Amino acid sequence: MAGRRPVEEAFVARRPAIRLLVVPQRRQALERLVLHATNLRIPIVEVEGGTLTAVAGFDGHQGIALVVGPRRFASLDEILARSIERAEPPFVLVLDSLEDPQNVGTLLRSAEAAGVHGIVFPTHRQAPLSPSAIKASAGAVEHLLLCPVDDLPGALSDLRIRGLRVVGAEAGAPLTARQADLRGPLAIVVGSEGQGLSPAVRRRCDFVVRIPMRGAIGSLNAAVAGSVLLFEAVAQRDPDGRADELGPPDSTVVLDEPAEAEPPDDPPTEAEGVTAAEGQTAAEGEGDAELIEPSEVSAPIQSSEAAAAGSQPGENAEPNGSSVADPGTDEPAANDLLPDGPGLDMPEAGNTDRV
Repeated sequence: MAGRRPVEEAFVARRPAIRLLVVPQRRQALERLVLHATNLRIPIVEVEGGTLTAVAGFDGHQGIALVVGPRRFASLDEILARSIERAEPPFVLVLDSLEDPQNVGTLLRSAEAAGVHGIVFPTHRQAPLSPSAIKASAGAVEHLLLCPVDDLPGALSDLRIRGLRVVGAEAGAPLTARQADLRGPLAIVVGSEGQGLSPAVRRRCDFVVRIPMRGAIGSLNAAVAGSVLLFEAVAQRDPDGRADELGPPDSTVVLDEPAEAEPPDDPPTEAEGVTAAEGQTAAEGEGDAELIEPSEVSAPIQSSEAAAAGSQPGENAEPNGSSVADPGTDEPAANDLLPDGPGLDMPEAGNTDRV
């Protein structure tokens, strides 16, 4: 599947994915989807735009495509089970040999928005569910139950046995969609763009309806006509619009957003600034006190006479544990490092704060 919205809806529907294809020039605009795929540990592959067009089969991919496994299709039983889960009368859309993938995608999008429980379509003489059809559905296909059948007239007979009324769309029908009763268990059939309803499907319909036309154009696009019928049925089944109050079902998947910088805190007031300054001064004072602890400051340098008088032969350690060079070694004495010699006045032991 290709396109920003289909890929996003595939993530929301937790569709297993193999890899994400991205055009490098569009990666910055698609960073949100790329980030989410990275968090899901889906490999990211950068491809050129022409390569992605060849893979997707059309050029409306928007620079992104998702490689997924085979789609799982549903059965009629699963479609009816979904209506029971939602505590609603069954509502099914039936496609009778549509030829244009764009029409298929548009009808799938309208059906999902109308709350249809499932889609039934034939496996032969039907436009394929191609990437372009999925793109036209804006990802709605990921939230629908799709039921392909080999025998479409037989499937309609099965739905009638299960209590659904089958309603077809036909230009010359005696009833308009507004005049017909579209409440209760219902299956709406939309025919192909050229021939409309096939004879076998037409015979399985309980009745047919038309859409009143007021202009010079005598017909509507199949996708438009099907969408009009779907929402006419929604208006009759839910005249008070209570479904709007409930809203769509909550999604448990939220796409990751790029991290945003936190806004700076409000500037401190004058009183807070004074308090902070006093605290900083006190902290600096404590830091100075720690720097001048006796255990961390070496003893003051003494003159050569004082060292000779206070030290016994063979003693090389000062009271604070620091070592003094032995007279017999080649290392110079501490006072020899001073430029003015031993006669220079040295600081007293109490002035340790200068060290």
